[in-house]
Amino acid sequence: MTDSRELTDLKAPRDGLVPVIDRLQPLLAWCEAAAAAPEEPVSVDAERASSYRYSSRAYLVQLRTETAGTALIDPLAFPMPGTLTTMLRAREWVLHAAGQDLPSLAEIGLHPGSLFDTELAARLLGMERVGLGAVVEDTLGLRLAKEHSAADWSRRPLPEGWLSYAALDVEVLVEVRDVLIERLREAGKEEWARQEFEHERTREHGPTRSSSWRGLHGLGALRSAKQLAAAREMWTRRDEIAGAEDPPRTG
Repeated sequence: MTDSRELTDLKAPRDGLVPVIDRLQPLLAWCEAAAAAPEEPVSVDAERASSYRYSSRAYLVQLRTETAGTALIDPLAFPMPGTLTTMLRAREWVLHAAGQDLPSLAEIGLHPGSLFDTELAARLLGMERVGLGAVVEDTLGLRLAKEHSAADWSRRPLPEGWLSYAALDVEVLVEVRDVLIERLREAGKEEWARQEFEHERTREHGPTRSSSWRGLHGLGALRSAKQLAAAREMWTRRDEIAGAEDPPRTG
């Protein structure tokens, strides 16, 4: 994106702000609507309260398909039903910075069938800025509000402005994915991006920092999956050594 490109503010969800789902029946209704188009990917996001709570649990889960629209789910209200977990295991998830959200989502029983990580795709393409707002600007020419990203999502009830922000986080993820897929294809990186997404999907998710290797300088200059795997392994080994020599305090 050039500096002269005019941006359009993405201020509100296109279908209006939907109510938070804190009862089972509305969630089952959303699942039924999503099931009508099983080929559609699911945009996925989770809001935590990392600055306010020690745990990394999800306090709000956002899902969106083109057919079913957006669902804002309160995961504190009830266990995730089998109808939802089964449906999501059969779908492609589109997330931004999947390594941050997958552990929180796995904790409540939600696992992807396949994965597309828009942040990792941006890194592999060598984009200078890879935050969600920057990637949305670069790919779609839309300006995404990010003022509530560090909010205390454990509070109840959640303010309407926060919920609008949360809904916008999944509003255009699939559109962003479509642009990035084409760019990866043009760069000859589509297949090894797919391999990295699969690695992220299948690795054991827990309270680790194993995704931090993606911040390595020059990642976008790598030209093969083998080079990328070597960079990841070197970072992981270095992190293991550092952890052994200077273990974090636990109290």
